[in-house]
Amino acid sequence: MTDRWSLNRGATMRSDGTVSFAVWAPSVERLSVVVRPDDREEEVELSRDGGGVWRGTASGLERGHDYVYRLDGARDRPDPVSRHQPAGVHGPSRIVAPGAFEWTDGDWRGLEMADLIIYELHVGTFTPAGTFTGVAERLPYLRELGVTAIELMPVAQFPGRRNWGYDGVHPYAPQDSYGGPDGLRRLVDAAHREGLGVILDVVYNHLGPEGNYLSEFGPYFTDRYVTPWGKAINFDGPDSDEVRRYFIDNARYWIREFHIDGLRLDAVHAIYDFGAVHILEEIGAAVHAEAASPGRRGLVIAESDLNDPRLTRSAERGGYALDAAWSDDFHHAVHAALTGEGRGYYVDFGDVSDVAKAVRDRFVLDGRYSKFRRRRHGTAAGDVPADRFVVFIQNHDQVGNRAQGERLSSLVSFEQRKLAAALLFLSPYVPLIFMGEEYGDEAPFLYFVDHGDEELLEAVRRGRQREFARFEWGDAIPDPGDAKTFERSRLDPDAADRSPHSELLDLYREAIAVRRAEPALRPGAARVEVESDPEAGWISLLLSHEERGALAVFNLGGATAGPEIVIPAGVWERRLATDDRAYGGPGAETPAALVSEGGKAVDVLMAGHSAALFIRKAG
Repeated sequence: MTDRWSLNRGATMRSDGTVSFAVWAPSVERLSVVVRPDDREEEVELSRDGGGVWRGTASGLERGHDYVYRLDGARDRPDPVSRHQPAGVHGPSRIVAPGAFEWTDGDWRGLEMADLIIYELHVGTFTPAGTFTGVAERLPYLRELGVTAIELMPVAQFPGRRNWGYDGVHPYAPQDSYGGPDGLRRLVDAAHREGLGVILDVVYNHLGPEGNYLSEFGPYFTDRYVTPWGKAINFDGPDSDEVRRYFIDNARYWIREFHIDGLRLDAVHAIYDFGAVHILEEIGAAVHAEAASPGRRGLVIAESDLNDPRLTRSAERGGYALDAAWSDDFHHAVHAALTGEGRGYYVDFGDVSDVAKAVRDRFVLDGRYSKFRRRRHGTAAGDVPADRFVVFIQNHDQVGNRAQGERLSSLVSFEQRKLAAALLFLSPYVPLIFMGEEYGDEAPFLYFVDHGDEELLEAVRRGRQREFARFEWGDAIPDPGDAKTFERSRLDPDAADRSPHSELLDLYREAIAVRRAEPALRPGAARVEVESDPEAGWISLLLSHEERGALAVFNLGGATAGPEIVIPAGVWERRLATDDRAYGGPGAETPAALVSEGGKAVDVLMAGHSAALFIRKAG
């Protein structure tokens, strides 16, 4: 049996009391490590091997001691594989002893995609504390809500104390202001005790602009491709083998040293690799192997706007074998149908038939013409199981990338919000909730940064103005660098105790409970049939699993409607209706039961902007 993988770049504490250092730096002629134990400074010269990796060993060091690399005798820089940056992105790195943490999750085995109900959160704004500990204190609430996993927006060390996380420049160092590496370990351990998985959002398509010193060490970046955020990562050019290793090691690192259950890969459409084996395939295989070694399940979920099913197809079928991909089309179709917005990428959506297609076919843009892109986009994905798609009615991007950061609670009526929730939880896909959505938090989620460079901050402001031009949202955009912008984005959990927020929360809890209890609602388990009448504004979704059957009916129109639907014979009992008084509705117009003789249409009376779920009675 071979030994498990371990990270052997950066600073590694050895059993003999020494610390070994290893850093890939082919771009420098001389490299030393400057260590700072007990307020004194010592410099240790490192030697270079034929692959451009510099190595050396120092004694007399302990966890908590700081160090920097000195490049060519002139420039002190943090470690590219720093595990901890307590003084920020420009400061020294700190020696960490990952094996010293006492885990209590030895019986935890992870989750399957089909069992996920994901809760996406931003550590800094989810609680007043804005820390990993603050999140841990809210885990019982999330467990009672019924979610099965939390998804953390990126936590790699970023400049300052306020950031979405996508400006991280130390991919191995959990943000110090959140609680650093041990704070993240304690959160993951606590989540597993609550029966919750932890998914971590990681950014492998770019690094942030401030504190990004990687290019001084080696050719981590390339000019051959362009991303919206700066230079692309060099995954397929000269000297790219070590670059690929850097990010594959990082993926394994989160699974090994932090017991993370899955990674969400940010914007993989901006990861460029034209080699024979794509970096995404290698990352997926590495995560699966690393999690399997201690008998756990590791997941890799891609964010992509390509509508390309190759991401989740098996390697045997020419795919990358990732576990799932986000489906923006579901969000866009539901959002445009409920809000009537038609600018920017919403120009390709808006009809009830688009919502029906998203529910039935995974993608709306599956090879058809996109007005937004002015070309055909995507391809069919009907052969890919439904549990390979993560859907949402809100997320950090779709809220935060609006000029004013409005949530759905500020854009549609209360009844429409409940209808949107029903579309989410009764769809055949894996649902994701954005923090606060479950009770209709009205705080915006705005874009915020804490850069120390005023010129960079001004460039960010101009970039946001350009980004919103196609949506015609105007020029009054909250200043990303103002601390008040960050403060306005904090959740108000006390709102959940007030009406109508409490009724919405009750609906979310019940919808999640029904979904988890009903086999026909488990993604990938059921045969799915979708009917719709775009003119009348309704959609029906029939899910059949063995002897079980579930019928979901959605009225996206504002008026009462009576769709006629053909369903299998039997008595179908109403299990959930969004217009029930218990959920702040006017009182259910929806019938308590449907009786079908089979082959004949059954009339289903539906209030405007409502949804209902019927379960076929056994026997």
